[in-house]
Amino acid sequence: MDQIVSFCKRRGFAYPGSAIYGGFANSYTYGPYGTELKKNIKDLWWDTFVRQREDMVGIDGDILLHPRTWKASGHLDSFNDQLVDCKNCKARLRADHLVEGQLDIECEGLADEDVTKLIEENDIKCPKCGKKDFTPVRKFNLMFETQMAKTHSASSGQAADGVAYLRPETAQAIFLEFKNIVDTMRVKLPFGIGQIGKAFRNEITPGNFIFRRLEFEQMEIEYFIEEKDWKSQFDAWQKAMQQWCKSIGLDSDKLHDYEHPEEKLSHYSKRTVDIEYDFPFGRSELYGLAYRTDFDLSQHEQFSKQTLRIHDEQKGEKILPHVIEPTFGVDRTILALLCDGYTEEKLDDGSERVVMKLSPLIAPVKVAVLPLLKKDGLPEKAREVFTLLQHFGNIEYDEGGSIGKRYRRQDEIGTPVCVTVDHDSLEDESVTIRDRDNMQQERVKISELAKKLGKKYFSQ
Repeated sequence: MDQIVSFCKRRGFAYPGSAIYGGFANSYTYGPYGTELKKNIKDLWWDTFVRQREDMVGIDGDILLHPRTWKASGHLDSFNDQLVDCKNCKARLRADHLVEGQLDIECEGLADEDVTKLIEENDIKCPKCGKKDFTPVRKFNLMFETQMAKTHSASSGQAADGVAYLRPETAQAIFLEFKNIVDTMRVKLPFGIGQIGKAFRNEITPGNFIFRRLEFEQMEIEYFIEEKDWKSQFDAWQKAMQQWCKSIGLDSDKLHDYEHPEEKLSHYSKRTVDIEYDFPFGRSELYGLAYRTDFDLSQHEQFSKQTLRIHDEQKGEKILPHVIEPTFGVDRTILALLCDGYTEEKLDDGSERVVMKLSPLIAPVKVAVLPLLKKDGLPEKAREVFTLLQHFGNIEYDEGGSIGKRYRRQDEIGTPVCVTVDHDSLEDESVTIRDRDNMQQERVKISELAKKLGKKYFSQ
């Protein structure tokens, strides 16, 4: 994992946030290449699950939603972790993780006082300082609060002191706009609403680089169905998520389905299956698929006093849809791809190279155009080729250093193909293309170059 973190900073994928002020806990800035990778992932996801499906539409909802949203969804009452502080070193810790890490005991469902008793009666030590002096366990809500300048009366549903919350998930914005989508779009069951956006969770113990951040991004779908169809729709979305993993190039041997036992399901879920990935720090959740029943729409009907139903043409009546929810974490996708792609190879000549083996569909740089030398008209010809290929996306032009070093640099950032312009190019209107993974080279006519690259590297 240290190699991945170091690589990301060295090669412009991700930097520790606020570094000039000594850093800020679990905040990261995506650098130029990380930003391109992130955008390519989101664009491919949107094309795959929204634009290419007739049963899908998309929205872009606000981060700040009406505070009653979170009462209706259960987040104000249920979105809590058990918190404990070490009195000696002031470390703030997840109490359940503390106990489960040192005792063979599950804390799921235990009251705060019971977990406090376990800590006091057993040899539980602070993982930071080794002392055994803790505060009592208490509930800690994971939503970030913020103050709004404009206050409202209690009758409006807004707290009198103007408290609002940064959304801890993107899903609720979709449920709040369900009625508008039904009223304005020609949708009928089954149909889905997709959204990509930021969410915020005040995690007690964030960590593992960008795996668990305070501010993160989700690609999320709420797929509205009739109750009788939930099993078949669940299976269909599970297959679609598995196909997505394949399309972005994740190693299938590192992916595993995890079925949540009934006693550990979220309050809204009847069935949840996670797609887990073998990260360097262990197997952890990458994506989630949940059958939320009609919990969300029924709760918002109750709290908003609005009818959130859709006309069923066969039954001739309005029904409250049930929901299948596929959730994709953007940051975790990036981390899994970087872990999967990072490769150190020994070559036949005894040298070594680092290769980031990313799918060409999501690679931050699609093609690198390299003049062999910075003279003799080669840069000018290379610029012509550069312009010819710009429709593929982010194309990089590089004329600094030896050609071998430039190849190595492009290998390391994951560029799938390099195009080299040499002296012969001025005579025969051909260039050399070099494949990142096998380093094989091929001579191609400039007039056929775009077609060749498109077919070999960028066709889905």
